[in-house]
Amino acid sequence: MSINSGGEKIYPEEVESALKSHPTVYDATVIGTPDERWGQRVSAIVQFRPGRSAGLAELRDHCRAKIAGYKIPRQMHVVDEILRSPSGKPDYTWAGQVAASTPPSEEIN
Repeated sequence: MSINSGGEKIYPEEVESALKSHPTVYDATVIGTPDERWGQRVSAIVQFRPGRSAGLAELRDHCRAKIAGYKIPRQMHVVDEILRSPSGKPDYTWAGQVAASTPPSEEIN
């Protein structure tokens, strides 16, 4: 599965790895959400470590050193727990439902 944003292919696993390398992030799932201009935008579903948090700008700055700028999340949804399949794979269907049913915690256009 890949996200197509402005003709660029973005692989969620690469973005998830960059997000999870931030000290406040416990887990993350990345999906593409509809965007009028680019087709899809990179959206992150983030679970922070207990008692920790970070803003989208801080996470974006952290990711910028690890991945290309067009791959950096433009929207973040904070959840208490990331759902995964029994084998540990991200539940992208659940993540899409979270993104569609709740307003983003933060968004950068």
